[in-house]
Amino acid sequence: MADAVYEEVADGSIAGEIPSCIGVVAYSTSREGCEKELRSVLEGWVLLGLELGHQLPRLRGIDLGRSSIAEVVPAS
Repeated sequence: MADAVYEEVADGSIAGEIPSCIGVVAYSTSREGCEKELRSVLEGWVLLGLELGHQLPRLRGIDLGRSSIAEVVPAS
């Protein structure tokens, strides 16, 4: 979350994104709400990326794609 960027948009709401994680964007009426929503979007983005075998970025020294999908998503 340290890489997140926030800004106030025209209607007064807060937009947040993590630029190195394309598509990880959230909106809320407050900075706290936006951060919470952005964290949720990031978690889903990582899980889906692992499931689909996407190349995930390295963030602050953490290789998001390092874990095998079996460690993250239980077999059905």
